[in-house]
Amino acid sequence: MSIDSHSATPTPASPSGGRVSGNPRFYLTNEFGLICLIVVFGLIFALLAKNFFSPFNLFALGRVAAVNVMIGFAMMVVIVTGGLNLAVGAIGVCGAMFCGFLIQVLGLPWPLAILLGLALGAGLGFINGFAVVRSGLHSFIITLATMSIFFGAMVFLTRAESFRGLPPIFSAFGTARLFGFVSPLLIVAALVGVLLSIMYRYTVVGREMLAAGAKPEAAALSGVPVGRTIILCHMLSGSLAALTALLVMARNGAAIPSMAGQLGQDWLLPAFLGPVLGGTLLSGGRASPLGTFLGAILVTMLTNGLLLLRVGEFWVQACLGVLLLFAVLVDKARRSYLAHLKVA
Repeated sequence: MSIDSHSATPTPASPSGGRVSGNPRFYLTNEFGLICLIVVFGLIFALLAKNFFSPFNLFALGRVAAVNVMIGFAMMVVIVTGGLNLAVGAIGVCGAMFCGFLIQVLGLPWPLAILLGLALGAGLGFINGFAVVRSGLHSFIITLATMSIFFGAMVFLTRAESFRGLPPIFSAFGTARLFGFVSPLLIVAALVGVLLSIMYRYTVVGREMLAAGAKPEAAALSGVPVGRTIILCHMLSGSLAALTALLVMARNGAAIPSMAGQLGQDWLLPAFLGPVLGGTLLSGGRASPLGTFLGAILVTMLTNGLLLLRVGEFWVQACLGVLLLFAVLVDKARRSYLAHLKVA
């Protein structure tokens, strides 16, 4: 379920309906709505596309969904503070390309190369967070600029060449099937979601991130290091973006500069769709790892099902754009309804 800055001390629900709890009933949450939509669209596509629930399509759907989920997590951890990270794709590609360089050119062991790739992602995230805190500019402006800087530097240093000399374990992991249709990539994404839920609900750092996003001034007066917390969020976002690109690298069996599109822009729409559909507030102070996971699953299912029905790629993208706008409007209406219940 969703986690907000007040979730640690919910208000008890009154039987008469005078007050509602800080955590709304499950049937009023984004998560419940997403589960219903996933079931409905699953049945529709099962009827219209005969291969939708085939083991091969479920496996392919899981591999794509894992990447969409991880992209959503990388954006969600920054949206929690009321910020944005438009450089998720560029940072991710930089981390994966660095990992490929370390393995193929320098001959480092792949576990060490993976750790260093994640560290680079965190380092680039630190640059974003530090620039946001020190300049006072919105993260939209900072990350829009660093998106081009990071991607351009990567292309210059690698000469836009791919790294294909990876150990067989990468492609083996990316193509493995559990129970005949489950991708290990999706298991990794689910584990990351569990860890994020634990962090936000049970750790001091997680609560500070939520507090810094909900009311920065009040959080600072309470002793929360708001600036440091924003930097930590961007570092976490960078490491998650790098991990996402490593999953793509395992899926492709190579580190490719274009794995996230030009400047990493192919990741931007999925990065927003998962968190927004899942109930993460763009204004900050609330996160929903489960909702982000379900939102990314729904987006992947819609894309896959429409493509199986031979709907053009342009119309698929248009449909996802409409879905994002609709999700923002529905979430606004839902929050107004919950606010009305609290006042009543």
